[in-house]
Amino acid sequence: MTQIRNFFSCSIVPGILLSAAVTLIALLLETLQRRLLGSVLMDGLVLAIIIGTLIHTAFGLSDRFVSGVNFAAKRLLELAIVLLGASVSLSALSGNGMMLFIAVMAMVAISLLVSYSIGRFLGLPPRLCLLVACGNSICGNSAIVAAAPAVHASHEEVTASIAFTAALGIVVVMLLPLSFSYLSISQTQYGMLAGMTVYAVPQVLAATLPIGTVSAQMGTVIKLMRVLMLGPVVLTLGLMHKRQEKTAGAQSGTPFIPWFITGFLALIVCRALGLLPDMVLEPLHQSSTALTTISMAALGLSVNLRAILSSGGRVLAAGALSIIALAGLSLAAVHLLPMS
Repeated sequence: MTQIRNFFSCSIVPGILLSAAVTLIALLLETLQRRLLGSVLMDGLVLAIIIGTLIHTAFGLSDRFVSGVNFAAKRLLELAIVLLGASVSLSALSGNGMMLFIAVMAMVAISLLVSYSIGRFLGLPPRLCLLVACGNSICGNSAIVAAAPAVHASHEEVTASIAFTAALGIVVVMLLPLSFSYLSISQTQYGMLAGMTVYAVPQVLAATLPIGTVSAQMGTVIKLMRVLMLGPVVLTLGLMHKRQEKTAGAQSGTPFIPWFITGFLALIVCRALGLLPDMVLEPLHQSSTALTTISMAALGLSVNLRAILSSGGRVLAAGALSIIALAGLSLAAVHLLPMS
């Protein structure tokens, strides 16, 4: 009994348990959507952020929860990013042609530049622009939370970028299938368009399966190619931020390469070399998803809603214009590449 009391009195445990409780509520609401509506309009990860933010805004956050919430928002999230590497199959990507892979890399690079420029034009802070650009251009929430430590983004900036880009992502998933009959493209080309435009794997499936299995397969492959860009992009951002700190004379003590990006890339290599048995891939993926959702709940619990709403309109505008630009670039790439 004494050991149990000591465990629960540990400084980080109350905050982690609170984050887990918020996560459980979010997942229950996601399940309820699926049963009542037949689909999920807002996934558990986004709901976890919203619920956590509402709790903090309404009741504040007691000091006994702070250290655990901060631990969950940072360390558990970094572990989730490492485990995400097991979801990337290099063999599946290489089987679709080097030209396609190069096109996706170019699209991600151009989209990052365009999205960042749009955000800056609208007056958003540089770090918030980077988060929105990474979310739209690479892989949504995962890219945002992976890029945040590299550029030292605040909790408010992370929460704002995730909340608004997630809302826009739902709109894209609903509108994209309706556009298929007007675009005069094949199922393969549509899958490529969806894979380049929609930023989460479940959303790619939701946007492509109504069109056909071929579209879903191509969309998933393209999406995985975009996920593969997560490591190089975050590494580049970290190096740029480190260089800026040196120029300004700051001494942060942070490494050039974040440990979680090293782990992310290491798991990709391990899977490519066959060092990860097939039976562990799904549990690793589920663990990554669960840890990410708990981290997002913790992130929400550390944020006051008023701070998000103060810049909400500009973030929403930046995200919307970025997605429109990405869709236009993707459609151009679809017509330029020799895909049937």
